Amino acid sequence: MTIKVVRGNPTPEELAAALAVVRARAAAAQAGPSGAPTPRDSWSDPARVATRPVPRPGPTAWARTYWPG
Repeated sequence: MTIKVVRGNPTPEELAAALAVVRARAAAAQAGPSGAPTPRDSWSDPARVATRPVPRPGPTAWARTYWPG
């Protein structure tokens, strides 16, 4: 990789900072796409928590969501 200063006269500290940013971005791009979906753990699966079907709407639906029966 070649970096060329086109304009100005940067200090060694400025060049080091710019190089650090470029290298970090290159390493992040090589690591893989950001925001890639991760596999869901089984403990967070909603189907594990909701083992019975949700009651149909009606006058006593709020009670049936808490009390089994």
